[in-house]
Amino acid sequence: MPLHDWRDDRGWNSLHLVWQTQLLDWIQPRLPEGYRAYLGSVPALTIDANKGRPDLGIRNWKPEDRTTTDGGSANPAPDSESVAVFELDPQTAVHIDLHGQLVAAIEIVSPRNKDRADARSRYLGRYLGYIRQAVHLLLIDVLPRPSGFSFADALAENVKLDQPPVPVPFAISYRVGESVPEGTLVAAWRRPMTVGQPLPTIPLALNVNESIAVDLEHTYSQSARRVYLH
Repeated sequence: MPLHDWRDDRGWNSLHLVWQTQLLDWIQPRLPEGYRAYLGSVPALTIDANKGRPDLGIRNWKPEDRTTTDGGSANPAPDSESVAVFELDPQTAVHIDLHGQLVAAIEIVSPRNKDRADARSRYLGRYLGYIRQAVHLLLIDVLPRPSGFSFADALAENVKLDQPPVPVPFAISYRVGESVPEGTLVAAWRRPMTVGQPLPTIPLALNVNESIAVDLEHTYSQSARRVYLH
């Protein structure tokens, strides 16, 4: 199915969720022994955790209702409660680990990732976090708004990658290699896309020697069919 014109992003939320699932289904049977793929969340915790996947169950622990020695509550009411001007980020990504260590990720950009300057800065930090922690990253962006902005270009500028401009829509895959005196070797596969044309196939690195060919056309077509995009 040709790439849709996502200047009209109605239906994107459904497509995004299903596309992630299709990518997961594509990758899982193609992984070498020892690797596993899953839909992960909270990437800042995931990347910094020792084993790649944090125990998010700790967020649901409820402390016992204890009392202090003076008879007061150990869980007093807060002094104040108000609405802060940020939203919790529920977005997930396809994560791949090896023996519990996060090694690769697939991120699909959504409108909320770049609709404001603070969102662009926050998500750029999220994507950079993978690379700085030596996690290979496949980044997909098919959303043309805001005009002229590209996470691929912003990422390249931040880590001083020598690459030509990568305008939206695109898929770009980064392989993080070994350290060298000048820094860290980062390889990139750039795949431009065109509205009305089939999507490309692109490698996703698992290590410096192995990668999986990810068929974006197949996974996108299956997703669009399932959410009734025509």
